[in-house]
Amino acid sequence: MKITNENIPNHIAVIMDGNGRWAKKKGEKRIFGHKKGVKAVRKLVEEASKLKVSFLTLYAFSTENWDRPENEISTLMNLIVMSLDKELNTIIKNKIQLRTIGDIDKLPPEVKNKLFETIEKTKKNKKLILTIALNYGGKEELTNAIKRISHKVKKNVILPDQVNESIINDHLYTQNLPDVDLLIRTSGEQRISNFLLWKISYAELYFTDVLWPEFNKKDLHQAIINYQNRERRFGKTSEQI
Repeated sequence: MKITNENIPNHIAVIMDGNGRWAKKKGEKRIFGHKKGVKAVRKLVEEASKLKVSFLTLYAFSTENWDRPENEISTLMNLIVMSLDKELNTIIKNKIQLRTIGDIDKLPPEVKNKLFETIEKTKKNKKLILTIALNYGGKEELTNAIKRISHKVKKNVILPDQVNESIINDHLYTQNLPDVDLLIRTSGEQRISNFLLWKISYAELYFTDVLWPEFNKKDLHQAIINYQNRERRFGKTSEQI
């Protein structure tokens, strides 16, 4: 089967899992897998752009990842900075706009500075919106939204009866992103892992045994073909579609 150009997912989200296990298979340290994973990101972004995917959101670092060994976290943060610096010209050339979601204030200053610099330099690009989830957690996102809404209700800025899905969405990190159409997770694990809980309410879920550093163009195509052969009903019956 081949991809149908008329039914490309508008928003693809990816849980990039398996860097450590891939490195272990190779007899290397975990960070070797993370470095290889960066190359897989580059290939994914390039192919998504060619396929005219409008939004691509990648789970890079969760709120729970702070529990990892300190040296691994430090290396990951440095890798983010180096990758953004190295890929900036390519991102601009390919008309990709970079965004980020999560509690960015808790990231190291050099990471925040490089993120904001890249975001500023790519803000006018429209071909592909690439969003990196850093220090992100779906439950934290919802909790923060509820706190902000509650504060506005207390101040009578919002009335209790006015709180609806639109109001909640407007207070999320992901407020400017559409709902996810296709969620891909690599490495064989079949969990959501606290990712985009609000935005994946009707997403099609695709799990593959491929470890992230080995994920390539062929694997992306297979995920999209699988998506295109599903019937998306959004609560309706097949006859109603």
